[in-house]
Amino acid sequence: MDLDTALIIAALAAILGIGALLLLRRPADQSGMAVAELSGRLEQMAASQAAAQAALAERMQGQERALAKALDERLADLGKRVGDRLQESSQQAQQSMTDLKERLAVIDAAQKNITELSSQVVGLQEILANKQARGAFGEIQLQDLIQGVLPPSAFEFQATLSGGRRVDCLLRLPNPPGSIALDAKFPLESYRALREAKDEAATVQARRAFATAIRTHFRDIAERYIVAGETAESALMFLPSEAVYAELHANFPNVVEESFRHRVWIVSPTTLMATLTTVRAVLKDVRMREQADIIQTEVRTLLTDVTRLDDRVGKLQRHFDQATEDVRQIRISTEKVGKRAERIEELQLEEAASPPALVVAPAVGGN
Repeated sequence: MDLDTALIIAALAAILGIGALLLLRRPADQSGMAVAELSGRLEQMAASQAAAQAALAERMQGQERALAKALDERLADLGKRVGDRLQESSQQAQQSMTDLKERLAVIDAAQKNITELSSQVVGLQEILANKQARGAFGEIQLQDLIQGVLPPSAFEFQATLSGGRRVDCLLRLPNPPGSIALDAKFPLESYRALREAKDEAATVQARRAFATAIRTHFRDIAERYIVAGETAESALMFLPSEAVYAELHANFPNVVEESFRHRVWIVSPTTLMATLTTVRAVLKDVRMREQADIIQTEVRTLLTDVTRLDDRVGKLQRHFDQATEDVRQIRISTEKVGKRAERIEELQLEEAASPPALVVAPAVGGN
């Protein structure tokens, strides 16, 4: 029931109430007439009300149909938009899944590389944890550096010195300076302890242990591998780790200075490469000086050959000059022969035209 129907019903109820009240107040003789009149009016009002209700019902049905149609259109549009949105979401989700699969594939490949690298690092740690394996690691790196720079005649690995002492590598240089011994072992344990120190006390103790290990090592090198009359007056201590070398020179300058006093030079892969380059230049200079006499002899021989060649070229030039003169003389002789032939021909023509006369031709000198 809407508001209009409620108002109409309320109005009818009010009219009926007013009519009933009027009937009660009228005299008895007029009551019949009033009732009949009221009944007619009520019938008219009921008919009007029925027509109004029918019009209202038709109007409400039209509004309901319009509302249903609009609602259907809105629902269809909403359904279409929801479907489009779901399709877009599905496509986006599918693209995201594709991207996710590609990224997962990249992550899997990176994970495999990390796993391989981890295994290699573990293997390297196992090598460095063993003193013998660590020494072999340093020797292999040392061999790669030396073999890539120097000729085979300039070095010897595991060379034996007097007294049966064996050095990792012996750089064979002429005197001076002489052969230089090179040791490839390094104190890794003390450096690890220094890096892993947690507090000040542990750091101080690790620094002392590291300095002591370095001092002990280069003192052993100076004692074992610097032999008077057999090797140079200095030796090399190879650290195959740039980190250990940097730590030593940054925080232990007194240890480095002490190694200098013992004539042991501490080198890293980078500084060893520079040292080997210098050694190669020295060897080249030595070879040049050794070959200087041979070069001078060859130059003198070359000068003699050039002088001999110049003499032979002079002789050949003289032969060419003589041949030119001979050709010129031959040309002169041929010209004279030609002239005589012409005179003989003229003489024969004169004899045919006149009586013969004895003509004595003057003698012509020359060839």
